[in-house]
Amino acid sequence: MAGETFLSRQGYEKLREDLARLKERRGELSGEIGEAREKGDLKENAEYHAAKEEQAKVQRRINEMEEKLRFAQIIDESNVQSGEIRIGATAHLKDVKSGEDIEYTLVDAAEADFSKGRISVQSPVAQALLGHKEGEQVTIKLASGPLLYHVKKVTRSLS
Repeated sequence: MAGETFLSRQGYEKLREDLARLKERRGELSGEIGEAREKGDLKENAEYHAAKEEQAKVQRRINEMEEKLRFAQIIDESNVQSGEIRIGATAHLKDVKSGEDIEYTLVDAAEADFSKGRISVQSPVAQALLGHKEGEQVTIKLASGPLLYHVKKVTRSLS
């Protein structure tokens, strides 16, 4: 997974908090594994196997988060230019066909939350929007058909 990850300060702190919680859970699982081990034959011990499986999942997630944090670059909002769509910016769009106003904030996949309008810069929509400026029209080609947006405004938005 090696590579830079661009996060807002808030996203970085949330990732650190999530990592701390997972490390706590890993410790709890070690205790559960020890208790299950005391119950005897491990071949037939479902609690032991379930705890070991969860421990492996938690450890994989910890490794992923630690790597992401190791390569994380905090986005300095003061360096996010208004007017051009890029990571850390919010694009204020109008769907040309429906007239609906839409806002998307472009973030790293670790911070993406579609319900809050935060989309991953790796997504097809964000990829199509990147580099466009206020006043331009953008056609986004999706499997469901093309979308045509007018870029009304681009603002800085991360904290």
